[in-house]
Amino acid sequence: MRILLTGAAGFIGVHVRSALSSRGHEVVACDLLIPSAHGEVAPTPAGICRIDVRDDDALGTALEGADVVCHQAAVVGAGIDADDGPAFASHNDLGTAVLLAAMHRVGCTRLVLASSMVVYGDGCYRCAEHGYVVPPPRRECDLRSGESESRCPIDGQPVVWALVAEDAPLRPRSFYAASKLAQENYALAWSLGTGGSVTALRYHNVYGDLMPRDTPYSGVAAMFRSSLEAGESPRVFEDGHQTRDFVHVGDVAEANVRSVEHELPGFNPLNICSGTPTTIGEVARQLSQLRGGPGPVVTGQYRPGDVRHIVADPSRATEYLGFTTSIPLSTGLEQFAQAPLRDAVSTTRPRV
Repeated sequence: MRILLTGAAGFIGVHVRSALSSRGHEVVACDLLIPSAHGEVAPTPAGICRIDVRDDDALGTALEGADVVCHQAAVVGAGIDADDGPAFASHNDLGTAVLLAAMHRVGCTRLVLASSMVVYGDGCYRCAEHGYVVPPPRRECDLRSGESESRCPIDGQPVVWALVAEDAPLRPRSFYAASKLAQENYALAWSLGTGGSVTALRYHNVYGDLMPRDTPYSGVAAMFRSSLEAGESPRVFEDGHQTRDFVHVGDVAEANVRSVEHELPGFNPLNICSGTPTTIGEVARQLSQLRGGPGPVVTGQYRPGDVRHIVADPSRATEYLGFTTSIPLSTGLEQFAQAPLRDAVSTTRPRV
């Protein structure tokens, strides 16, 4: 198949491109190479077309003959503050809308969309007394005093996490999260209006080789690695017991290949995860040990809007695509501890 791959020079895009090519697919690879992710003077890698997905004319040419679009391009990460909002909206939301319109014009009816767990906001929780509940956002006064757990909205008692399914309510808590949900909403509307198919892959905490180093737009695993390379202790927020689902980028690339090769009718969001929780503190501890560096420091610091636990149910991706993660966290972290990272880049904000 002929596949237009956006964001092909990014952390995940590089691995997706390699995996698709190894399966014999023809990949038209494009990327804008924005300075916040690739540096101020980023050379265009071999085989990459430098295209902004907001550029309708350029997209029309790139889409010629495409059977599927694999859309990885996005401004990602927690960002710095609310001033990042326009960049998230421009690159992620407008870019996706322009891409979908261009696909409609050329008659390309299949989209594989890189979405994210952040569309859920917080995770799923059970109260011993009241069953499944939606905890209110954690209060800053509690976080300041070290009270980190989410609580039942009825009696205020601590709740325990449960697996999040794809039909859970979507409550984004950051500008990035809002932009990823907007991408899904545009894709859903496009699917309903055109009859096209969309597989929206909700990535969980992706890590692996070629992650960008420590910037406001990179993941926590890369931040820990960057600290250790500098001879410093990884700094862990809150008490370190917050849980996430870490997924190796090799597994994420395989999920994209399966989505390309298995057309699903309509709009289908899928969790790309293992279903196994790991605490942030444990990831920091293992990386410190694997690199022979100083142990992590639990700072007690917090970021407003951060969620406590989010671990998702992987069963739908298994049912629909035959996909399960194959790289255990212990194996993945052992590789990642010494793996090459993308060279440090400017922490400049992404431009609108």
